Amino acid sequence: MKWGLFGGTFDPIHIGHLRCATEMLEIFALNRIIFVPASRPPHKLDGVITPFYHREQMIRLAIGENPAFSFSDVENRRDGVSYSVETVEYILDKYRLENLELYFILGQDAFHAIRTWKDWERLVLLCNFAIMTRPGYVNQGLEAILTPEFASRFAYDEGLKGFRGPQGHVLYFREVTFLDVASSNIRRRAREGKAINYLVPDSVRHYIVKNSLYETK
Repeated sequence: MKWGLFGGTFDPIHIGHLRCATEMLEIFALNRIIFVPASRPPHKLDGVITPFYHREQMIRLAIGENPAFSFSDVENRRDGVSYSVETVEYILDKYRLENLELYFILGQDAFHAIRTWKDWERLVLLCNFAIMTRPGYVNQGLEAILTPEFASRFAYDEGLKGFRGPQGHVLYFREVTFLDVASSNIRRRAREGKAINYLVPDSVRHYIVKNSLYETK
């Protein structure tokens, strides 16, 4: 079994998220991608975030017709700040499948900031990383992202086109179709009464309108 974990605030989930997830599913021949919205993301503690319930409902509406996409509320069931390392450990512990390959999906900007994450070294060694890159991205090597000492623990595997770590997991950099869509822009447009058609699935758009989300954000 090959599963992908796709985390984020998803406030709201939009077509860019869905397109990237679709391409990751194809690139790595994943059986499932689990969308894991953060309850209290550490980088947005001072910001206003839509209640988890609404973000959950929008994700469920957006992925409902895709049997390869699923949802987890694991970060909402934990108290305190949402940390990815704890989520990955939870999934690996809960699903003790001998043949489970876990892929942690994130964008290039997030990976470049990985050293600001809690227990980042432990996280990077727990599972495979599927790092989504924009067209034209040039990988300058792990030393420019990780510490030189930690990066030295990874060796480039030409066959896999990725960096294999000491536990056997691989850091993959893969180009995807990045759509220039941002949740912050969708929230702004909704607040200003502008159309958000084609930026989010219709089901999500209807939910936003019905529940008057983002009118004051």
